[in-house]
Amino acid sequence: MKKYVAYYRVSTAKQGRSGLGLEAQENTTTSYLDSVKGELVEGYTDIESGSKDNRPELQKALRKCRLTGATLLIAKLDRLSRNRRFLMDLQDSSINFVCCDMPEANNFTVGLLACLADYERELISERTKAALKAAKARGVVLGNPNLALVRNTDTTAATEARVITAKIRNSELCQVIDEIRDSASKELTLREVAEQLNAAGYTTSRGTKFHATSVNRVLAA
Repeated sequence: MKKYVAYYRVSTAKQGRSGLGLEAQENTTTSYLDSVKGELVEGYTDIESGSKDNRPELQKALRKCRLTGATLLIAKLDRLSRNRRFLMDLQDSSINFVCCDMPEANNFTVGLLACLADYERELISERTKAALKAAKARGVVLGNPNLALVRNTDTTAATEARVITAKIRNSELCQVIDEIRDSASKELTLREVAEQLNAAGYTTSRGTKFHATSVNRVLAA
């Protein structure tokens, strides 16, 4: 069964207290989950303007998706953000998402809807290609003459990227572990922390369940 993390947003504290807007969003996501037989892992709600990107509950929802492999579920596209930069960042991320009012949307199409201004970037790219083509026609040698020697052999950049990704993931897991420990009424053992991580749907980087040793590796990283 596919897992989903729902994100809701209302614009005012009054809407948050009364449930106006929020109830409609919850009903929409519930209907979608029923239609695809999906599992709701958790829901997060922000009371914040859609033009702001530093919403804490949204960041928690994104973190939950990254660490569990769940799909972000939004009732309406405008609940996510009206900010072009944020949508582009989401487009480039590894997080899958579904907008109930536009289920055909994906990381690519949402980027197009939000960023028609990128058309100018495409024009610049075309002009660059044309200039390179003209330079090549004049006999200018383009590219790295030793490319054949280094292609598929230098993995330094890829290795560094994996290390950075692992550090970011461990940092976010440490935040979750701190939250689990802070909310506990007693000091938890590593095994108990692992059990709570598993119960909340979190997985290791390999997609497996947590054990005391894997929790200890995260904390020691």
